[in-house]
Amino acid sequence: MITPPAHALLHWYDRHRRTLPWRCTGGETPDPYRVWLSEIMLQQTTVKAVGPYYLRFVEKFPTVQALAAAPRDDVLAAWAGLGYYSRARNLHACAQAVAALGGFPRTVEGLRALPGIGAYTAAAVAAIAFGVPVVPVDGNVERVTARLYNVQDPLPAARKTLAQLASGLNADAPARARPSDFAQALFDLGSSLCSPRQPACGLCPWQGGCAGHAQGTAATLPRKTPKAERPARHGVHFMVMDAASHVLLRKRPETGLLAAMTELPGTAWRTEPWAEAEALAQAPTAAQWARAGVVKHVFTHFTLYVVVYAARVERFANTDVAQGFLLPVAQAKTASLPSIMQKCMTAGYDFLHRA
Repeated sequence: MITPPAHALLHWYDRHRRTLPWRCTGGETPDPYRVWLSEIMLQQTTVKAVGPYYLRFVEKFPTVQALAAAPRDDVLAAWAGLGYYSRARNLHACAQAVAALGGFPRTVEGLRALPGIGAYTAAAVAAIAFGVPVVPVDGNVERVTARLYNVQDPLPAARKTLAQLASGLNADAPARARPSDFAQALFDLGSSLCSPRQPACGLCPWQGGCAGHAQGTAATLPRKTPKAERPARHGVHFMVMDAASHVLLRKRPETGLLAAMTELPGTAWRTEPWAEAEALAQAPTAAQWARAGVVKHVFTHFTLYVVVYAARVERFANTDVAQGFLLPVAQAKTASLPSIMQKCMTAGYDFLHRA
């Protein structure tokens, strides 16, 4: 197979590179902390969504040492809303490991040994921050590669083949002379001209060597195996506020989905909906509970439907908060609440202020 010319892609990149908060401008040396942080944030999340979170995060934790020294709850609170919260826990653990080492390892193998860093992230940090001549393979690079070589096998089965083909994209001298720029050029090509739908092949610097374009199949690649229907789960959560505008919260277990995050008290999440009497039997305190609405939230492997009940009490008894804690409602909105709990709190709060 013919490797497309790296100089053509790099020339295009020099003229059309994206301006991103974590990306260096001319002549700067990449900061491995910021490269690593951005790559972790970008997993399962769009560039547009990550930008504001990234800027707030580096303002609060400007160095890997600052992140390592921070309480985990502060890190989870800063991450809240980005989803996939195991990333935040691994981020904190990784920062502590890096601080103990005195800095980031400069090899793919050394980076792979850190908590929460897989093959792609290790290659991305190695290439972008340290100039190691490797090709990080994310979804954009998979798509570019599938089209270049007209790979018809569907994902995820084709992933190993695509990774092998992509590893040779930097075979010529210009790519190996500029590993950081070449990796980012591939990302930018996939996110712009070689987009998932309606690729702009007429503007692509690699159009001449693209087998998918030549065969008229580029827009259909990579093919994907149809996903199974996402199952549903059901839960109930309780928003209760006292006369001083304190809301009752609790911590989730240290393991499992949304581990160690803050939540409103509630039931387990299960496949069958909860009957009202059954759910209210698990309410955290005696109150005049009213149904405030239903919140839908899509996780990777299931869709969750939460019935939110809301109530006011004059004050909380000590027994009410034995398994949780109280926060002023304004402060609770900035605590380490995952997106699903932010939705539930908003539903309950709005209901109580309409009632």
